[in-house]
Amino acid sequence: MKRLLAATENVAAFFLLLIALLTAGNVVMRDLFSLQIPDWFDGSRQLQGIALFWGIAIATYHAGHICVDIVWEYMGKVGRRRLDLIATLITLAFLAPLAWMIWVKTGSTGTQATSDLQLPLVAFYAVGAAGATVAALLAVVRIVELLRDRAPDTDATGQEIESEPRHGS
Repeated sequence: MKRLLAATENVAAFFLLLIALLTAGNVVMRDLFSLQIPDWFDGSRQLQGIALFWGIAIATYHAGHICVDIVWEYMGKVGRRRLDLIATLITLAFLAPLAWMIWVKTGSTGTQATSDLQLPLVAFYAVGAAGATVAALLAVVRIVELLRDRAPDTDATGQEIESEPRHGS
């Protein structure tokens, strides 16, 4: 499991790095040489989509997405687990059809390509669809861990917290 999580984090980070390099490279080329990297805009959009789906996957598993924990913080361990289970089930209810529809879109892309380099969009869509699928699968894993009472209590950043809330601090 640790390998899958590490691989998922690395894929998301890799595509974020590619976006940064592509954008910075284009700025340097444009400012210094009055040239533009072909398809830099289309490429950065496609890479951003990929990074987002793979990032959603890891955030879903760690429950590290942006959330307001006003109720969760004051619940006991059992209440937190139940609320996490409900939230993860709802997340899965959205991620599973999303992953399916992205695969459908990938299959119907045909010969669509970027404007300058004519790179096939199906490759970008497939990597994004794989990320959406991993997101749904990690939601299922989290549900199973919550049902087995094996998922740690985590805060909004995914950091493990103490079992009882702190009052007055």
